[in-house]
Amino acid sequence: MEHHNPLEQFAIQRIVPLHIGGIDVSITNSTVFMVLAIALITLFLTLSMRSGSLVPARWQSMAELSYEFIGNMIRENVGNEGRRYFPFIFSLFMFVLFCNLLGLIPYSFTVTSHIIVTFALAAVVFIGVTIIGFIRNGAGFLRLFVPSGVPVFLLPLIIVIEFLSYLTRPISLSVRLFANMMAGHTVLAVFGSFVVALGILAGWMPLAFIVAMIGLELIIAILQAYVFAILTCIYLNDAFHVHH
Repeated sequence: MEHHNPLEQFAIQRIVPLHIGGIDVSITNSTVFMVLAIALITLFLTLSMRSGSLVPARWQSMAELSYEFIGNMIRENVGNEGRRYFPFIFSLFMFVLFCNLLGLIPYSFTVTSHIIVTFALAAVVFIGVTIIGFIRNGAGFLRLFVPSGVPVFLLPLIIVIEFLSYLTRPISLSVRLFANMMAGHTVLAVFGSFVVALGILAGWMPLAFIVAMIGLELIIAILQAYVFAILTCIYLNDAFHVHH
């Protein structure tokens, strides 16, 4: 019997090998699905808002709900002053969401199952928020590492803990998304192999589990995009409102 490695679905494959100046810039399956996600987002928003009806149709309603959802998230977690960063947070949310959803399609590729992709997104958020924090507060941004009301003799320890906690933000943000996507798809692949191995008659139980698991993965795909966006808002709020 032929056995399939459930991790094969995460393998990066070169589609168009390309090297520039000794650097590998090949077009891979990951590249293709990232571009596809961006193209689908653009198509979705463009076609949804093309008519601009006063009474929105189904697709326009979905686009407006997405817009209001992120807008409310920013207002509740950052305040009105965070509205200028709406385009970035909205784009981040939609990109993660569409990459997650595309990964649920059979024989597709899950971009967000790779730590290098999720860490790159998290690093952009981390560096951007840090720069914004120093621009808005100057050296006062360092007060973020000095919680109010802490006894003086505990300050050195608390400052180190707060600083290390701050540095782990991109790690926790990226690992959370990567681990959830990879774990779920691995489980689906494992139970899919059970269905093939057991046949139609005996494989109905793992097949039923797969159907239920796909529904759960759909929820997780949406939830993880939400978590990524709301944590970005929370980090941005820290840059805007440094505690005293």
